[in-house]
Amino acid sequence: MEFVLASANKKKVIELNELFKDSKLTVTSPQEKLEVDETGLTFRENAFLKAKAYYDKFQKPALSDDSGLIVEALPDILGVKSARFAPELPEYKDKCKKLIELLKDKDDKSAYFVCYLCFYISDSEIYYFEGRVHGKIAEKLSGDGGFGYDPVFLPEGRDGRSLAEESAWKMTNSHRAKACREALNFFTKTK
Repeated sequence: MEFVLASANKKKVIELNELFKDSKLTVTSPQEKLEVDETGLTFRENAFLKAKAYYDKFQKPALSDDSGLIVEALPDILGVKSARFAPELPEYKDKCKKLIELLKDKDDKSAYFVCYLCFYISDSEIYYFEGRVHGKIAEKLSGDGGFGYDPVFLPEGRDGRSLAEESAWKMTNSHRAKACREALNFFTKTK
């Protein structure tokens, strides 16, 4: 089954297709980017809003991914607003540096990434899958892989290496990988 991705992020299309390889699920880039108001209070709500908007516009099954970084010591800053954090800083490396600065005097640097996938097949057939990966925020950026907050996130059990240094590990263990695995398990059994 083919899904249009409710995002113009080409790296995400590549990553999702890699995660869905050897399955019957494929993801394509949209013909145009839609501006969707992410007014939901949860990742699930925002994933729904994006998937529905792309489904309505293109009249084909849509897949959205609402992901974010939750930092325990800064509960009101990131989360569902991760992409909108520090809007005056358009580059993620600068957002990462600002996050490090905000945490410099905090003892608790624990954090986790959340991914909610919404598969909007029709108005009566909508499925959600969640994945999480736990870790902490680093004191400096490292690695040149990945995107977003990957260079500043240190997943548990990886000897202090960031997600941006752990491309192979990320493809099977990240929050997005876990949500995709849940989706594949479901669609393999039901479709």
